[in-house]
Formats: sequence, C-alpha cells, structure tokens
Amino acid sequence: MTESLSENDTENLDRFIVEAIEHGCVWSLQGPEGWALCGSEKYEGTDVMPFWSQETFARIHCQDDWKDYEPQAIELGEFLEDWLTGMHEDVVLVGINWNEELEGVEIEPLDLLEEFDGELAE
Repeated sequence: MTESLSENDTENLDRFIVEAIEHGCVWSLQGPEGWALCGSEKYEGTDVMPFWSQETFARIHCQDDWKDYEPQAIELGEFLEDWLTGMHEDVVLVGINWNEELEGVEIEPLDLLEEFDGELAE
C-alpha cells in the first residue's frame, strides 16, 4: 500500500519530483475528449492540467466529471521536453499530486522544469 499524499503541498511537490524520477513517468487522466483539465483556483480564465506521481493517486479522480477518464503514464523525458514547454506556450498550469478534493500546487510549467533540472543535477 502506498503512502497517501500529505496535507503539505510543498511535500507533495517534492514527492512528485522524486517519484517521477524514480519511476521514469508521471500520470495524468485521459478521456473521450482528451486530457483532463480544470480551471485554476488562483488565476481566472486559466486552465490547469493535473499530474500525479503514482497511478493510484490519479485513479482516485476517475469519478464525477472524469468518470470516463483513465490514468495514462507519460514518459518522464517526454513530459519534461515536450509537455512542459507546450503547456507553457498554451498558458496551461501544472497541477501537482492533487488530493481527493483537487487541492494542491498549481505551478508554471517552466518553474516545474527548473525544479526537475535542480533535482536531476544533484
């Protein structure tokens, strides 16, 4: 049984980076209309695409609006090289390891890329 997410957003962000590097992938939800998106809590008119470091964390959200969605693994290299730059260009924020209430970090894609670069450089 995996340890559930923390109440602390910063811990969940750190865990996301460490586990993504460890597993070589991140998880998001894909459904009939594409990838799961929702509105930002912080910035009006801005979308956020949620990602998780484990399939089990993503699967919790396959209900209600996302009941027709399934967790999909995205290879870490592709996520870092293609997804984050594309999301930056599309002005979409990254949601990191959100809890069951869809609460957690919303981060600019290039800021997340810097976090990964810092971790990978160590």
